[in-house]
Amino acid sequence: MTIEYLENVDSTQSYLKLRLAENSIQSPYAVVSKMQTDGKGSRNNSWLGLSGNLFLSFAIPVKKLPKDLRLESASIYFAYLLKEILNEHGSAVWLKWPNDFYINNLKIGGMITNVLNDDFICGVGINLLRHPTGSAKLDIKIDIEKLLEEYFMNIDKSNEWKKVFSKYKLEFHKSKNFSTHKNNLKFSLGDALLECDGSITINGERMYSLR
Repeated sequence: MTIEYLENVDSTQSYLKLRLAENSIQSPYAVVSKMQTDGKGSRNNSWLGLSGNLFLSFAIPVKKLPKDLRLESASIYFAYLLKEILNEHGSAVWLKWPNDFYINNLKIGGMITNVLNDDFICGVGINLLRHPTGSAKLDIKIDIEKLLEEYFMNIDKSNEWKKVFSKYKLEFHKSKNFSTHKNNLKFSLGDALLECDGSITINGERMYSLR
């Protein structure tokens, strides 16, 4: 994974997509910035870019993803791999379905995923040092370069989806105290059933995590 470090950018994801479209870079490729002024969150929300936090986007060729991984559940897969690294360093962070990082009952970050041509794109934002009102920050101190080195090494292992899912489903019960959105509608996760492909079923309706 080639990693490009920036001082400031409007959005790491917009910047990454533009460079891919221009063919000035090739995936696998990652962009990290110390500051982000127009970050993108789920449902077209903005992600407040407070200096010192993690602003990351990376691209991986779709053909290099695990064979048993559905694209619709890739946010769970990649978010869980990052959560594992943070846990190994002593954090109590957990993953709320489908793509939010939490400490206790407060959100500290999230991941958005989409596909651009033949590349799978992940955008990650985590409050490492500062956080807006109503959210929290990571409960440990960690060097961003060290974190990314370990994270991308973990990705390179090409862990099978079923291996990652077997661990994720053990903590899915924590999500049941929260809600999720689909088509701008809010759904309680209290009665959600987690399916083996990473989707959930609520009132007979299947929902996937691709954002």
